Amino acid sequence: MALKIPIFTDDPGWHGEQLKAAFTRRDVGAQFVSLQDCYLNIAHQSVIQIPYFEQTLPHGAFVRGISGGTLQQVISRLNILQILSMQNVIIYNSGKAIERTVDKAMTSFLLQQNGVATPATWVCESRQHANNIRASVGSKPLVLKPLFGSQGQGVRQLLQYEPLPVPMQMHIDGVYYLQEFIATPNSPHDYRVFVVAGKVIAAMKRTAHHHWVNNVAAGSHCESMAPNETIENLAINAAKAVDIDYCGVDIIQSITGEYYVLEVNSIPAWKGLQSVTSVNIAQLLVDDFLSKLAG
Repeated sequence: MALKIPIFTDDPGWHGEQLKAAFTRRDVGAQFVSLQDCYLNIAHQSVIQIPYFEQTLPHGAFVRGISGGTLQQVISRLNILQILSMQNVIIYNSGKAIERTVDKAMTSFLLQQNGVATPATWVCESRQHANNIRASVGSKPLVLKPLFGSQGQGVRQLLQYEPLPVPMQMHIDGVYYLQEFIATPNSPHDYRVFVVAGKVIAAMKRTAHHHWVNNVAAGSHCESMAPNETIENLAINAAKAVDIDYCGVDIIQSITGEYYVLEVNSIPAWKGLQSVTSVNIAQLLVDDFLSKLAG
């Protein structure tokens, strides 16, 4: 195995092993590396020091996870990805794409600017502004989400009569990210659509049993589905809007029939989706990544 690639992650788990096996099938070595263990050496020249790659930088790196931390720590880890890109290392997904999608407000803005249907969204720091927004929508329920977050953690429905949480509660961290609540026909459900290189490779319907949050991590039931043309186009256009190599796009259909993109995930899990599709998702990701190295 002449070629060796770092997989940036702090917890390889099932996804890491799937990727490592996919690299092995292409005769490429994969080494798990935490971004926390990398550092910038600018004593003489701008060089990122990566464990197991001390002698020379890799041709590319696969980003499977960026751990949380203080703002300075997160910026430092993203800087490593950006600087590696500047040094002609192929980063998959790129640091810029991850920045755009980790920040839900930026994702919502880019979707709206590119004509991709997404629920009405408001972002503010002031409780007064948040209360004014609630008053403007009348009796319609809103969804309150952490600006940075995944797997449905910290997401709650905010009914008109409920008091607004104070900053630093419910994972808000001083910012109110409010989104129009989209009611679905029948049981609460949405769709996870996986896009690689501008194409939909697999999709599933996620149905919640005891909650309106449809994430697999929250216990939703996964069911394979062939996306219709509207869902497929929405997912592809959402990926284009944030300029990303691959992503998991969450789409919901309202009671009145319209489809909306809820989120675009730049480091998506796919264990649930893999359980209901015959497509080898890890292999498709690795093959697309390696094609970029070859190109």
